[in-house]
Amino acid sequence: MAPPSDTVPPPPRTPSAVPRARRPHPLLAPVRLLRRHAVVVAGTLALAYLLVPNLVVLVFSFNKPAGRFNYEWRTFSTDAWTDPCGVADMCGSLSLSLRIAVLATLGATVLGTLAAFALARYRFRAKGTANALIFLPMAMPEVVMAASLGTLFLNMRVAFGFTTILIAHVMFCLSFVIVAVKARVMSMDPRLEEAARDLYAGPVQTFLRVTLPLAAPGIAAGALLSFALSFDDFIITQFNAGPSTVTFPMFVWGAAQRGTPVQVNVIGTAMFVLAVAIVLVGQVTANHRRRSR
Repeated sequence: MAPPSDTVPPPPRTPSAVPRARRPHPLLAPVRLLRRHAVVVAGTLALAYLLVPNLVVLVFSFNKPAGRFNYEWRTFSTDAWTDPCGVADMCGSLSLSLRIAVLATLGATVLGTLAAFALARYRFRAKGTANALIFLPMAMPEVVMAASLGTLFLNMRVAFGFTTILIAHVMFCLSFVIVAVKARVMSMDPRLEEAARDLYAGPVQTFLRVTLPLAAPGIAAGALLSFALSFDDFIITQFNAGPSTVTFPMFVWGAAQRGTPVQVNVIGTAMFVLAVAIVLVGQVTANHRRRSR
């Protein structure tokens, strides 16, 4: 039998004495919902703000202006889409820009990938200096780099034209490729390559079957970024192009002074749709591989 206690037990609480839970005010529900998804909402608004100019270009590619300037909406027309090369020299400049962008992307991707592996995997003197110098083309104003390259070509007595533009584009795209590939290489697990060597794979076989597939997303990201930067560059191209070499951005700049044709909006919309399609294909492929595992 339990000994008697000196303390008196508290009286039982009646239902009226139990505190009631506060009900949230109905007007505060949207505020709480917005606070819970603030990051998603902010990201969506930022993305929509970035896509507004592309939407304007898409809409005005179906416009039929009354004069030379395609700045006011007049009437719906598909004439520019059925004849995208209706403006003289526009498709020639577009072809030149695409050739330069493809070659500059190949050169910058190969050199940048090799440099990224060297900086991420090996130790050598002045490695810190090399890492700092890589960011100079990215941080330097583009007009300074353009003027420097133009002065270099003048002192070397190199004729301005296709070759000088290609060299300049490879130089300023190289840093972006190195940064993208280096970030991917540093995140790779070296034990996977060690396991391949333990299974009697040679250096070439290990690189082709293990290292290169693992580094492929970074290489692809650097290549796509390099192509986009090379295709729409104007300042560096303007300083290093010859008098008879006109790329697509230079053509747009010259045409804007006399009247921008609707076909420019058509080319811009087509390039935007192509870029979005490449990104979507990459995402679908990555999701399919992830599910297959």
